[in-house]
Amino acid sequence: MERARIKRLGNRCIIAFAAIGLFYSCKQEPKEVISEEIAIVEPEETIEFGFNLDDYIVKRDTIQKGDSFGEILQRNSISFSHIFQIAEKTKDTFDIRKLQVGKPYTLLCTKGDSLQKPNCFIYQPNKEEYVVINFQDSIHAYTSRKPIKYVEKEVAGVITSNISEALSDQGVSVRLAYKLADEIYPWTIDFRRLQKGDAFKVIYTDKYIDDSIYAGVADVKAAYFEHNKEPFYAFEFETDSVTGVSDYFNEEAKNLRRAFLQAPVQFSRISSRYNLKRRIAYYGNKLRPHRGTDFAAAIGTPILATANGTVIESTRRGGNGKFVKIRHNATYETQYLHMKAQNVKKGQFVKQGDVIGWIGMTGNTGGPHVCYRFWKNGKEVDPFKQKLPEAEPISDSLKVKYLEFIKPLKVQLDNIQYKIPEIEEKLEEVFDNTNAITQVNN
Repeated sequence: MERARIKRLGNRCIIAFAAIGLFYSCKQEPKEVISEEIAIVEPEETIEFGFNLDDYIVKRDTIQKGDSFGEILQRNSISFSHIFQIAEKTKDTFDIRKLQVGKPYTLLCTKGDSLQKPNCFIYQPNKEEYVVINFQDSIHAYTSRKPIKYVEKEVAGVITSNISEALSDQGVSVRLAYKLADEIYPWTIDFRRLQKGDAFKVIYTDKYIDDSIYAGVADVKAAYFEHNKEPFYAFEFETDSVTGVSDYFNEEAKNLRRAFLQAPVQFSRISSRYNLKRRIAYYGNKLRPHRGTDFAAAIGTPILATANGTVIESTRRGGNGKFVKIRHNATYETQYLHMKAQNVKKGQFVKQGDVIGWIGMTGNTGGPHVCYRFWKNGKEVDPFKQKLPEAEPISDSLKVKYLEFIKPLKVQLDNIQYKIPEIEEKLEEVFDNTNAITQVNN
């Protein structure tokens, strides 16, 4: 036994010395042999909807016109009696008649079954939610949501043409432009009249489903806009912890919101302003005052109430076409002309931002727009020249807390560097030219 063990050891030594000899044969000095362990990586499981998809044959499709829950399962070898049983036992959780055309669904089928019968139907009414109808063992159904991840991001830029272009050039969703224009600054900045050289900085969060599916801009935490060399800070702050209501305030705790929106149409353009000295060539250059502000937009674009109030007229009359008139208080009234259709009735109370009608061309009009008229104390005036009342300020009890809350956000905003396209393009051009010269010289 001992001699056999020594013999085996001897054989190993011979192999070892032979290996060392190979290293010495190439160079005089021995090489250091580095031994590396090979890591065996197990393939990751594919988990979705709470199931390990590797355990099933997975069939994915979308609801087609004429499809029903029963037809989908019948096509996949489920008997009518079983389908009826499934529908009956799950009707209190999900109404199978509510399947919408174009929405995705997934069938999980047991491996090894030649017919590939499904034992689970998963329907996705939207990107976040899904409905599981499981009939593998016992029949049951439930609704759940995919995991959501929020990622904080920063963006800054200088306006060369418009805010949408400035953001899209950096690969940022245009939805952020709408949030800035229509939700944060609609009372303080007219985004239809931005100037070249205006600048912005934004701290916002992007939303992702299942860590990878981009679901758009979720929220804006803080923003800074420099318009006509005037700074406008905006910080989101929760004013009611019970209801979760939040609003945007500036660095002095003043509410950015006003009693009136600047425009009744989101992201539109002004085609004609309030002008009492207007003359029109078509009418022989006669004086024809324009007592409204025209906002041009496509037919069917929603028209919004610019402030809370009660509808005092919703009718059609002469050159005004279809229109809505709202009394906001004893001082202010607004009117919205040339609608395609109204969405409110006389006597109805509306809130700021409610859709009261849609852009049209009724009455005397040369193109689709809404003529927005504004009354103060019974007299038509230019809304852009009025000092309109502000919304409720932040309460004194919350003001100290708010000012402490925004301190780090303001520092973060102030330290964000601007992305200036013209300078970067020139620098890239200089670098390209330098590289070309270097290559020629070499």
